[in-house]
Amino acid sequence: MLLQNKSMNLLLILSLFHITTVTASNYLVQIPFEMFGFHTTWGAFTFPFIFLATDLTVRIYGSEQARKIIFMAMFPALFVSYVVSVLFIDGQFTGLASLTEFNLFIARIAMASFAAYLIGQLLDITVFNKLRQNAIWWIAPACSTVFGNAIDTLSFFSLAFAGSADPFMAANWMAIAFADYGYKLLISLLLFLPMYGVLLNYVMGKLQKTELTGQTA
Repeated sequence: MLLQNKSMNLLLILSLFHITTVTASNYLVQIPFEMFGFHTTWGAFTFPFIFLATDLTVRIYGSEQARKIIFMAMFPALFVSYVVSVLFIDGQFTGLASLTEFNLFIARIAMASFAAYLIGQLLDITVFNKLRQNAIWWIAPACSTVFGNAIDTLSFFSLAFAGSADPFMAANWMAIAFADYGYKLLISLLLFLPMYGVLLNYVMGKLQKTELTGQTA
């Protein structure tokens, strides 16, 4: 029972983490900037956290539980993302009255994120699950990150900004998408992949201690 409660608490925390990260990324993707001559958005630096969380979930609990987290998080993430993005546009608080008017531009971003999140995460789970038995621990998270981020980024930017009401994003969405993908891969493979290894060892150690405690109690 103790182990089951610990597992449920961790699944809830992971679901909330997904919602928070999707919301932050949907807001930050509205803020483009230039780095090393390439256009990108601040969302490129937050969204890779989701792939880290998903891969850890598949490794520890299996693909079925990882899919449950995605289906638990996707609708709340869609709603919260829209509300936060409408309330804070370009970093400025617009007031609660802004919620009374439907914002098509923000809604399109939220819906694009919803679709891309669902497609990208399910692909990430499929790729990771097929490769996780590999003796080399980093093969599965590296491959799932490469393919999952590619599908997620292309789906999101094409659905959100192709022909958008925002002239800059409409004209540059493809270049931004490629730069965004490049930064996501750089961040994921250089930072999050080692972090994945550290967190995996930590979480597995905690679960093993909890299981031993439950057996001796």
